Amino acid sequence: MVSWVVSGAALLLAIIALARLRRLARRFDVLTQSYWELRYDYTRLRSQLSRLDPEEATPPEPAAAPASPSVTFVPLATIRKKEH
Repeated sequence: MVSWVVSGAALLLAIIALARLRRLARRFDVLTQSYWELRYDYTRLRSQLSRLDPEEATPPEPAAAPASPSVTFVPLATIRKKEH
């Protein structure tokens, strides 16, 4: 009898978890859709602003990346293992 009660409780808990998961998935889809609409509107308004006043709307240029050190070829024959 106890096993039936535990099984029923587990089944009820699984159904509740599934319902909450589906609701959360719908909310996530709506949130994702809203995000992309906002990104689209932001980009569209930024391009309109740049057409109206190209000097002010120009984003600042990113700083130049530091020069990476030059890597030279080192043949493996020149690298010797230390003798113990």
